[in-house]
Amino acid sequence: MSCVTPLRLHKALAEQGARAAPIAHTLSEAFASHPADASAVGFALSRLPRGTAPVLWVQDRLSRKEAGRPALAGMCVDRPVIMVDLSRAMDVLWAMEDGLRCRSLGAVIGEIWGDPPCLDFTATKRLALRAEAGDVPCWLIRRAASPDLSAARERWRITSIPSAPHPHDPQAPGAPRWALDLFRARHTRPGQWVASYDRATDRVDLAAPVRDRAVDARDGTAGERTAG
Repeated sequence: MSCVTPLRLHKALAEQGARAAPIAHTLSEAFASHPADASAVGFALSRLPRGTAPVLWVQDRLSRKEAGRPALAGMCVDRPVIMVDLSRAMDVLWAMEDGLRCRSLGAVIGEIWGDPPCLDFTATKRLALRAEAGDVPCWLIRRAASPDLSAARERWRITSIPSAPHPHDPQAPGAPRWALDLFRARHTRPGQWVASYDRATDRVDLAAPVRDRAVDARDGTAGERTAG
């Protein structure tokens, strides 16, 4: 997994023309494009505020079995991480909500597999209100899940893409990159970006995705007439 230190990405969003997120912390969701893709974990960590307060990290059984435990040794996380392994999604939600009552935590991260019935709008609303009341950032990482109704203030689809070219060795991987799709947001304008992490400056850079322009039906016809 790429080494990603905690950053405040809302500043980068503001630089790209989107309105910055409010200071108060809340609930955000990250949908991994593939169940085993670690990009959602790295992106969630990049959004955490700087500090040394511990992070409560809760996984359900299927997330732990299919995606494995997060490789914290490769994430440059310089704070304690409290790992909690639970079986049911319902227990994960309970542990997250209980953790959000503790203002000494730096963040609460939960991983839930699929679309369990307990993870409904009411459950996400409780997490969002609890996070905002305690001013503790909360991330819900979703794998093999569909973006059903949710009270999350930001909802992201995240995909790992090939790294940027290495400046000195064309055979080596360069800066890690993600494809970001903010498809729902309450305080920030939705949009799509390609994000890359610059280790030298310790920041996330955003760029609009490159899109191929549709070829006009008349393109080339004038040249053909001239040549003919």
